[in-house]
Amino acid sequence: MRAAILREYGEPLAVRDVPAPEPGPAEVVIRVEACGVCRSDWHAWMGHGEWADDRVPRGQVLGHEPAGEVVAVGRSVDRFAPGDRVVVPFSLGDGTCPYCRRGAGNVCADGRALGFEPDAPGAFAERVAVPNADYNLVERPPWLDATAAAALGCRYMTAYHALAERAGLGGGDRLAVHGCGGVGLSAVQLGDALGARVVAVDVDDDALSLARDLGADALVNPTELGDATDVPERVRALTDGGADVSVDALGIAETCRNSVRSVRPRGTHVQVGLTTEAERGEVSLPTDWMTRWEVSFLGSRGMPPTSYGDLFALVEATDVDPGALVSDEIGLSAVSGRLAALGEYEVHGVEVITEFEG
Repeated sequence: MRAAILREYGEPLAVRDVPAPEPGPAEVVIRVEACGVCRSDWHAWMGHGEWADDRVPRGQVLGHEPAGEVVAVGRSVDRFAPGDRVVVPFSLGDGTCPYCRRGAGNVCADGRALGFEPDAPGAFAERVAVPNADYNLVERPPWLDATAAAALGCRYMTAYHALAERAGLGGGDRLAVHGCGGVGLSAVQLGDALGARVVAVDVDDDALSLARDLGADALVNPTELGDATDVPERVRALTDGGADVSVDALGIAETCRNSVRSVRPRGTHVQVGLTTEAERGEVSLPTDWMTRWEVSFLGSRGMPPTSYGDLFALVEATDVDPGALVSDEIGLSAVSGRLAALGEYEVHGVEVITEFEG
């Protein structure tokens, strides 16, 4: 099968033939119909994460947002059969630990991250194996096509977990989203669907225009203010004293601190974006100010597979459309160029691989 493999950090991926996976006893093999290209893939491609002992090794097949069809199942798999249409979470739990049993498989003590670890080869490939499939694999609703499911597979589910499950965002709340890439735009659309009033923040007018189309009530472009540190003041003015929930969907120090400063007393900041080489996993924060106003700082990573039913129900019941974020469908050979474009902030929306054989 064809797969895109990380050879050297920051260098083009090697697209070549590799052996197709065979299912272990508890595994399922998926024919990948679509796989999103995400900023987390860019972090892996750049070799980021060594400061957190989380650097993706050379030789890894990247890709963590697949949707497709089951083609083979292991002998102990009960819930799936060949022909089933599925979406694959990137946070893969073992299904047995206390976190998995409590519905938090995304922080499983023995979990794996699809496309980021040698024992979980990714989905920039024609086939991908899913471990502990009865727990991790998710049946795809009939109304959700593979391309839209790939867009939903990381960006939307990460945003949903951050907003609905970690921060408890609800109707009438005020939400600020700092960074309108894929996960940020997903947060805008989901925040609107959850009944919040949304302020979108980005330095790119095209990204802000898309945010408005997806439900943002107000827009902030830091380049139009006197100083980037004026962003929290502007957000507080637009939200009558500060956001109930503010999300850093990018991960640089500036957006993190601006997001924290944007919340009202007893408000909540949610950190979704991962840091870059400049921050190396550490960002200084106004801790005395956070203590004075009882501001909560939450981390959020992916989404447990057990939450997909709730996300599907929200998407089906509202005008949320993951497919609306898909800006381009590409072939496997184009992935390296699109990863480079992510590093230059040249990608708007979500790009999805839908051609794997060429």
